[in-house]
Amino acid sequence: MSDNKNPQHQHDLTISKREGFLVASGDLRLSANQECWSAQEEMEAKLADAFSKFDFNLIRAHPYDPNLKHGFIWNQRMGMDVFRSIPKEAPVIIAIAVWQYSYHLLAGLRDRSGPILTVANWSGKRPGLVGLLNLNGCLTKLGIPYSTIWSEDFTDRFLLNGIEEWLHTGNIVHDLSHVRDLDMTRLPKEEYELGKLLGKQLKEKKAILGIFDEGCMGMYNAIIEDELLNECGIYKERLSQSALLAEMRSVKDCEVNAAKTWLDKRGMTFNFGSDKATQLTEYQVNEQLKMYIAAVRIAHLFGCDAIGIQYQQGLKDMTPASDLAEGLLNNVERPPVYHQQTGEEIFPNQALPHFNEVDEGAAIDCLITNRIWTALGFDPANTLHDIRWGKDYPGLFDDAFIWVFEISGAVPPSHLRGGYTGAVSERQVPMYFPLGGGTIKGVSKPGEIVWSRVYIEGGKLHADVGRGTVVELPHDEETFLSESTDPQWPMMPARLHGISRNQLMARHKANHIHVVYAPSPLLADKALAVKISMLVEIGIEVHICGDVKVG
Repeated sequence: MSDNKNPQHQHDLTISKREGFLVASGDLRLSANQECWSAQEEMEAKLADAFSKFDFNLIRAHPYDPNLKHGFIWNQRMGMDVFRSIPKEAPVIIAIAVWQYSYHLLAGLRDRSGPILTVANWSGKRPGLVGLLNLNGCLTKLGIPYSTIWSEDFTDRFLLNGIEEWLHTGNIVHDLSHVRDLDMTRLPKEEYELGKLLGKQLKEKKAILGIFDEGCMGMYNAIIEDELLNECGIYKERLSQSALLAEMRSVKDCEVNAAKTWLDKRGMTFNFGSDKATQLTEYQVNEQLKMYIAAVRIAHLFGCDAIGIQYQQGLKDMTPASDLAEGLLNNVERPPVYHQQTGEEIFPNQALPHFNEVDEGAAIDCLITNRIWTALGFDPANTLHDIRWGKDYPGLFDDAFIWVFEISGAVPPSHLRGGYTGAVSERQVPMYFPLGGGTIKGVSKPGEIVWSRVYIEGGKLHADVGRGTVVELPHDEETFLSESTDPQWPMMPARLHGISRNQLMARHKANHIHVVYAPSPLLADKALAVKISMLVEIGIEVHICGDVKVG
């Protein structure tokens, strides 16, 4: 919607008062808002200076709170109250320097007539660009027109040109020439038929997503309504994180010890310490393995084909993070889990697809990807990642922009260099996870990937698909990228074929991107063709992004 050219959404602000209202959404967690406030304050000052170059004044719509020690909108009610004070026709600028909960703003943005601009910083440590992509996806789902822009230092010509365009028209038009409509005649017959068959099987036999509470971190765009899912042959089993906690209590110590021994034998490293407040402890990992075993058993009990654990609000205050459990679930080779009564292994020799943060767009993707890659005889391990950051490497990789994809949960060890031997578990940051828990950290192996994103626009399901390559950077550079983001998290440095940095930012409708490896470029094209066919068969509109040989 950042390329919206509908005349009814055009505004000539040059004939109105030269001012707009700035709002800033934050986290629900007080510790995060306090920790991140300085980055937000710095960004707002730079943004105000950029607008002043066009004789345009930004008015902050809500003050700094000296008691809370931050100036973020930190819950939905506050967002509603803030927007009541802003004239509906007034321009609104949403400044995003950190991760933010989009639902804080949606009620206030839903019925506005004035132009909306979302603006993000470009930082690995304070990833406003991730928060911006989520908010853009939420606005797209709601059908709310908006424009969007981003900047590294808020003095660059790209940002200033965008601001000037928005001030004159109420809109910023980005280059989306990398996107083309699907041409089904370009799909090879064999791949087309396989995708169609798998799609029919899904719609006829149906599948169940185990949903351990919806709406993680305010991601409205990550909730796919039942009516849309059901048309694809996919249904929800609504589960509770409290049920997961209850099932964890029934897991025996000997089962936890067996799972930990299994991981030790395969060479996984756990960076243990003694201070549970700041370091990873054996107790935290044991609780995570209980969660892993409990999740598999609940999925089996309810006949789930994939599951998603919310992993943030609520659960974080009761048990260590779900990251370790999520990554193991997505790996074909993983510690065996046995039925409590029969003693039979559950889901033997197969991944149980897990979609991090209960992102139901990723849920559709991980489910069908698992089935396609399995049918083709490829490793079906797949995951979502945050579109976290990135930088240019002139002279390397055909001058393509290198993205840093990261997510703390759901990354399978088979994606990492060395598999389990390349996997290291480090404690999640106390700011977000007071009870700790280990991640599955490592650098993704070089190779060919298929990427995609399922999202809602115009009341329908859509999917953007494309190709990419995971690259190997010098060790010092990989260390720099990791330390510039979340060093506890796994990292995938990747270039996307035929798509620039700004094109992806302008087009993408989520903070998450879905990735899966293929054995070779030729087989990646083959698998993507099958995936396109299956997506179409279950009723999802496909858009080809970048250099893709099929479709």
